[in-house]
Amino acid sequence: MADAEHAAGAFDERLYDQVCFACGARNQHGLHLRFSREVSEAGGGAVVCRYDPKPEDQGFPGVMHGGVLAALLDESMAWAMWAADRALGVTAKMETRYRKTVGTTGTLIVHGRVVRMRGRRIEVEASVDDADGERLAEATALFMRLSPEVEQQMSEALGWAAVPD
Repeated sequence: MADAEHAAGAFDERLYDQVCFACGARNQHGLHLRFSREVSEAGGGAVVCRYDPKPEDQGFPGVMHGGVLAALLDESMAWAMWAADRALGVTAKMETRYRKTVGTTGTLIVHGRVVRMRGRRIEVEASVDDADGERLAEATALFMRLSPEVEQQMSEALGWAAVPD
C-alpha cells in the first residue's frame, strides 16, 4: 500500500494521544501502531496498518514473539470496530492461527475487519502479511461492545468523543 493511500484514510492523530500499549503515543514501550481505513468490498469497518518489528519484539532470537503478533491482530480488530461504528469493546474470545515464523526484520501489513455486528456482539477478523502479501498469521474474535454509558465514558476519557469521523 502506498504512503499516500495510507494518509488518505488515516485516523486523526488525536486518537493516539493515550497510553495504550498497542497504539498509544504516550507509551514509550508500546508498539505505536497507526491505522487507516481500508477500502473494502465489505464496506466500512476495515483497517490496515504497517508495522516494522523491533529487536525487542523477539521471543526466540530473530523470531517475533507470538504475543506481539497477537497484539497486532487484536488491536487491528479493535480499530476495525471503531472504523465501522465508533464502537469500543473488549475481546471476549480470540482464535489465532500462526501460519509462518515471523522474523524481526521487514515490514508487516496488518488488516482487520468487522464481519458482523449483532447488538453488543461484534465478530471480527484480522491478518498479518509480509510485504509480499504472504499470510503469516490470522485471527477471528468475538468482541463485546461496551454498554452505551461505559462506551461514552471511555470515549470521553480517551478524548475520542471530540474527534470527528
